[in-house]
Formats: sequence, C-alpha cells, structure tokens
Amino acid sequence: MTNVNGSLPLEFEIDDSFKPLAARMRPLNLDDYVGQEHILSKGMPLRSAIEQGKCHSLIFWGPPGTGKTTLAEIIANSTNAEIERVSAVTSGIKEIRQAIENARQRAIHQQRRTVLFVDEVHRFNKSQQDAFLPHIEDGTIIFIGATTENPAFELNQAVLSRARVYTLKKLTKANLRSVLDKALASEHLFAIDISSDAQKQLIACADGDARRLLNLLENCLDSITTRNNTKAVSVEQVMQVAGNKMALYDKGGDAFYDMISAFHKSVRGSDPDAALYWYARILTGGGDALYVARRLLAIASEDIGNADPRAMQLAINAWDTFVRVGPSEGERAIAQACVYMALAPKSNAVYQAFSQAKALAKETATLDVPFHLKNATSSITKELGHGQEYRYAHNEVNAFAAGENYFPQEISQTQFYQPSERGLEKQLKDKLEYLRQLNKQSNEQRYD
Repeated sequence: MTNVNGSLPLEFEIDDSFKPLAARMRPLNLDDYVGQEHILSKGMPLRSAIEQGKCHSLIFWGPPGTGKTTLAEIIANSTNAEIERVSAVTSGIKEIRQAIENARQRAIHQQRRTVLFVDEVHRFNKSQQDAFLPHIEDGTIIFIGATTENPAFELNQAVLSRARVYTLKKLTKANLRSVLDKALASEHLFAIDISSDAQKQLIACADGDARRLLNLLENCLDSITTRNNTKAVSVEQVMQVAGNKMALYDKGGDAFYDMISAFHKSVRGSDPDAALYWYARILTGGGDALYVARRLLAIASEDIGNADPRAMQLAINAWDTFVRVGPSEGERAIAQACVYMALAPKSNAVYQAFSQAKALAKETATLDVPFHLKNATSSITKELGHGQEYRYAHNEVNAFAAGENYFPQEISQTQFYQPSERGLEKQLKDKLEYLRQLNKQSNEQRYD
C-alpha cells in the first residue's frame, strides 16, 4: 500500500538503523555534499539554481559513487518536488508510464512538481527514451538522468537537446577523507579504533567511489568483534574485506574504449612498457586478446606503415598463433607483437596519403579514365583510342616509363605519398625522389 506520491505510509517506513551505512550517510543538502566542486562551487550556475529552488532537466554523467543519485534527491528537496525513481535495469515502458501518471496526478491534485530520476538511463532503448520527451516539454516532470556512459553516444539527440549534461568526476582522496571522517563520527553505538594506514587503505581501495568506501567500512565493522565497546580496524582487515578489486571494464562501455585508446597511443608513442601494461589491464578486466590483435593490425598500417612492413605480418602471425595454440601461449605471442610494434619505426605517411586520395577521389569522381589507360577490348574501343600510346613499363629502361602519367590530365601533378626518413621508408623515399626526378627530365611527357 502506497500514498498518492508513491511513498510508503509512515507505519511502513523503514527504520534508518536497518539501512546500509551509505544510505544513512546520504547528504540531504549541498552543505553536506562532498565533491564535484567544478559544478557546485559558490556562484556556479547549477549551485545557484539549486539554492534558488529552480532546476531544469539535466543528465549526470560520471563513474559510480560520485553522487549522481544524491544530487538528484537534493535537487528534488530544494525545488519542493516529489521524486519518482526509475531504474533502466529493472524498469520498462510500464513503469515509465506509471511514474508519469503519478507526476500528472500530483500536479493536478497537489500542485506539486515531480523530479523523475532515471538511473542507468543509457540502458533504455530509443523508444523508451522517447517516452520522456513530451512530458519534459510540457513541464509534467523535471527529468534527471544518471549514466556512467558517454551521453553523446548512448542517449538520443532529442533527449540531449532538452537536458543539460553535467560531468561528475571521481572523488579525490581529500573528498573521500571527508566522507570517511563523517562516517566515523556518525557511528555512536561503539568506538572505532582505525589506524591511519587502514584509513589510507580504505581510501585507496575505494578509488574515487564514496559508496564503495562506505560499504567497505561497514563490511569491516560487521566482521570485527566488539571488545570493550570498541572495534579495531587494521590494514589487513581492510584488505581481506576489499578482496581483489574488479577492474573497471565493461566491453562496449567507455572504460573499454578508454583502455583500448591508451593501448593504441602507447604503441604509437613507442612505449613498450605502457603498451604491455594496458594490454594486461584489458586481459585482467576480461577483455578479448584478439581484439588487441585486431588493433595491432590497424596500428601496423596506420602508425608504422612502410617504415617497417614486417609489422603487419607479425600482427597476423600473433593472431594466428593465438588461434592455433590458445590463450596461454597466444596471449604471449600478442605481447611479443605489442613490444615489436612499440619499438618499430613509425610513419603515418600511407595513412595520410590514402586519406587524401579518398578525399580527392570523392571531389573528382566525374573525371574520366585517360584513353591511354583504358583497355582496347574490341575493335570499336580501339578505334576510339583506348590504350593508344600506352607505354608498357617492362619494355622501358629499368622497367620505368619516365614521363608517363597515370592521372587524369586535370589532376596530373597530384602527389599524395610523402615518405618519412624512418626505417625502410627512408629507402622508399630515396627511390620515389629518384623516379620523380626521372619524370621531370624525360622528353616523353604525357601531358605537355
């Protein structure tokens, strides 16, 4: 049984003492809120709006435990609005419609606004996200979405155009220290004796997540026997409770692409140690080694190119080794390719030349193939001049038809490929400059 606003009657309210420590410690106002100074410092637009009891629809984007839900509740309190909570993990269109109807009835009968807080909003599909739009526009709800993924990629543009995005950051060590101090002062049933090193370990294990910090502290206290009305917390107990921290990694999520990006940039930057580290982080987080192998193939052509053509073959060999012998030895083969490519000479000359070629091809798509490059496939095409005066390279000195041109006349002076001075590409550059010089000196110029 619930009230019109969806809350439990007083006689059914849950005793706070049964709530987790993180829930009991949830701030009720901005003065008690910790962190996010970049958007909540005095004079910042969001803080001013909250303090004035005014708020617009918005989206909070940030890692877990950074205060997204808490901030939504503070906004609801400051605007004297009721909060409706919907989680994209457990809810669907039915729950959305019910929350909207509750908001409508509240506006009619109580003249009270509603904050609709949607947790993990990125998990809703397009049609589910679209369901919010008319109610945001007509003012039925103040929409607040929370997401750990980049809204630009995961949310509809229609939703983004109606809600301002605020980025929340991991809490600093100083922020977590403040949260921990408040938590330690709040527990009055017994004294807590926690060493400075144990506190530092709690903060380190929390890794910017206030919820994790409080959960770890509570788990420590629950696992310790009270002696003389005191619970003593040591570093060893914190480590036992924390266990092996799971890597922040979700295939397809921001953390996944951030690690892949860090790996790629480490190889491009010629740092084999960092390349191995990010590769290991990807594997530790449950990532696919073959995804890294595919990225190495891309690196071989994008960042190494003809400075060391062997890189591409080594990437293929590492991939093939993984498929043939399995992860144990295969992961090591990919690690070998990582180190080789990190230390290989670098050139993006082919990458840049190909990009320029594609752009020019798009701009000049109507230019015809020159007659001398066309095949004379019949007597008719031969009479039209197809293949006329074509110079067969193998019949020329050094198998090079100096002065010949293989472009349409309108773009005959085009040059894309500019080899670097690194690795094998230095030799290719010397060869290319030699051939271009022969072209300039030739008396048999295709286009005068």
